[in-house]
Amino acid sequence: MTATFALHQTGPAVTVQDLGWDGYVAQGISRGGAMDILAMAEGAALLGQSSNLAALEMPGFGGVFSTSCNCVIALTGAEMRADIEGRVLGWNATHALPAGAKLRIGPVIRGVYGYLHISGGFEPPLLLGARGTHLAAGLRAPLAAGDTLPFGAVQAQRGQGSLAVADRSAGGVIRILPTLQSDMFGADFLVAFQNTGFTRDPRSNRMGVRLSAPDGPNFAPEAARNILSDIVMEGDIQITGDGTPYVLMAESQTTGGYPRIAQVLPCDLPRLAQLSGGAEIRFQMISHSEAIEIERAAQAARAGLAALCKPVVRDPREADDLLAMQLISGVTAGEDER
Repeated sequence: MTATFALHQTGPAVTVQDLGWDGYVAQGISRGGAMDILAMAEGAALLGQSSNLAALEMPGFGGVFSTSCNCVIALTGAEMRADIEGRVLGWNATHALPAGAKLRIGPVIRGVYGYLHISGGFEPPLLLGARGTHLAAGLRAPLAAGDTLPFGAVQAQRGQGSLAVADRSAGGVIRILPTLQSDMFGADFLVAFQNTGFTRDPRSNRMGVRLSAPDGPNFAPEAARNILSDIVMEGDIQITGDGTPYVLMAESQTTGGYPRIAQVLPCDLPRLAQLSGGAEIRFQMISHSEAIEIERAAQAARAGLAALCKPVVRDPREADDLLAMQLISGVTAGEDER
């Protein structure tokens, strides 16, 4: 029998996401997929499975869920309030989810996008080879109460564990590279851009993060009026007609006519995706050689996440689900076949 995941209540923009689409830019389809790629890698490391298995992406609020069979889940990305039948769950950790038990997630505590991973991954039908959602391209839609999703129903390859994760929602320095259009802004504008503190505009979405700096200069260059539409990609920082910086994200368009002042390093995009309201970022221009080394280090760090997972240690005296816990390898309370 197919294992199913039921949505009893859900936030307005909860979607199934994997790592997205590759190779469809010519058809007008950008990557799509999860906004926070690092959160996908963290969930995969916790469960001991592929980072391209689909998870739920939950912007701001999760919902109420249950499954048809026992499974293991992992929670990563933006921290949200969560419990299973009243038992509070830690974030960046795995948890056993018994069949029929109600899992409640939301609202967000810090950050923007929380992720719910499940052992075996969610398995909606493949669309162009992927299981994610691309709202701008019309590839699937947000989930709604009453929906059910099949999932892999395999046991996680690791015991219950946790992962120490740095806060990606608090802002800080975002590293950037010059684009072919950076020079049209002039040296003074590029310096001013790096000296300006920006916050996340509430109008940001999966297509891009709109930045706000009420006391900053207007960054629209005069030469922008002569720009022809050109290919654009995730991470490009466009300057709109009113001088507002707009960082293209997972569901960006594939062509655009706004000038691009710089491009964000891929490894820093998760921090832009998770930037909390009011948290401030500043941009720092680096060289291509520096960027290559930084990206190599980030790739190695993602590959090494599994080794950083730690077993969850709980005090049995404080465990209200003691009888459901595996206390000795291979021995559980009352669930063994006789």
